[in-house]
Amino acid sequence: MKVTAEAARRFFVTRQFLAPARSLRGESKGVLEVFRRLGSVQLDPLSVAGRNHDLVLHARVAGYEPAWSDRLYQRRKIFETYNKGLSLVLTEEFPWFRGTLSRRSPALIKENAAVAERVLERIRAEGPLSALDFEREQGPTTDWFGMPTNVVREVLEAYSVMSVLGLARRDGNRRYYDLIERLLPAEVLAREIPPKEQFRHKLLSRFRAHGLLGLGSGADIFGGLGYAKPDPRLPGHPGRTALREQLVDEGELVPVDIEGVRGKRLVLRDEVGLLEAPPEPPPSVAFLPPFDPVVWDRKLLGSLFGFDYVWELFVPPAKRRWGWYVLPILFGDRLVGRIEPRIEHDDACVSVLHLWWEDGFVPRRADGFVDAMRDALRAYLAFAGASRIEWPPHLAAEKRLFGAHA
Repeated sequence: MKVTAEAARRFFVTRQFLAPARSLRGESKGVLEVFRRLGSVQLDPLSVAGRNHDLVLHARVAGYEPAWSDRLYQRRKIFETYNKGLSLVLTEEFPWFRGTLSRRSPALIKENAAVAERVLERIRAEGPLSALDFEREQGPTTDWFGMPTNVVREVLEAYSVMSVLGLARRDGNRRYYDLIERLLPAEVLAREIPPKEQFRHKLLSRFRAHGLLGLGSGADIFGGLGYAKPDPRLPGHPGRTALREQLVDEGELVPVDIEGVRGKRLVLRDEVGLLEAPPEPPPSVAFLPPFDPVVWDRKLLGSLFGFDYVWELFVPPAKRRWGWYVLPILFGDRLVGRIEPRIEHDDACVSVLHLWWEDGFVPRRADGFVDAMRDALRAYLAFAGASRIEWPPHLAAEKRLFGAHA
């Protein structure tokens, strides 16, 4: 297939449930629909402007509240696993993410057998425990069980990767582990998937989440899927390249040439019809977090959207062009700026630290943008549980344009 850049942009935002933003309805129904489309949603512990997975869902589900995904997590409808980084995935997909492919984790358990046995004994007897619960066993000068506490943490994590333990709940960033058989349905745990099929499913999940990935998309996008070529250390895994070629040969992925974009892109077979005739997106605004699948492929953002995105969290403050936790602003099918909000829970307000507009974009002159931005800010206030927005003096013009209506 060959498509224009405009068609590719329209397709991309539509299949990402962002045309318009916040269009999915229903608490659990809307959230689960995002998971079924994207396959998984990436987690990140930072909560400056909201947790990453919450911001992904907020951009797509009307009236989204962070408690909605927390309740699905507690009901075991979604679970934590490693896909592209630590992610939330539908529980029904657990068999494809079962931790049978790690080499390092079994070795770590074997090297620390006594600690590992004690960890399982306590969890089996007492129920969900965190690393802190084990650290409390330490004396004032003696490491727990004769080992440094970081070994206990590594054992808990290794058992989680191996699917011996699972995450029962979180208290902030503290994770509580329990036996996997006490967390997930027996019929889900009983299903065994061959390693090759696990790799194939997880590779396809990256294309599901993004929608327009290419052969040369960033290496981090395909992290955790083994090497491109076969590796004897991963029996049954033919390599990412062979698996991708298999998906293309079977028609699961369809190669596409996009005007102005170097290299072929791959589209899910079921979405080819949408790519051939994508609708014009209505004027709506969404704020996108750093690990939203829309911003995974930075090269595509540059060539298709003309947008240079860098997450500057690890950039020294003096060298930042924008800010620490900055969210790209999507308007229709264009990325038109960046916003740096911070949720001030104690004051029940949102502080907008800065706004940057892309060269040539003038908010007042863009049809429908002002109203769409006001809607987005109102929705974000509700999401944050805040009652007002605080604007700094250098954003006085934006405050006059948007602030009185949020």
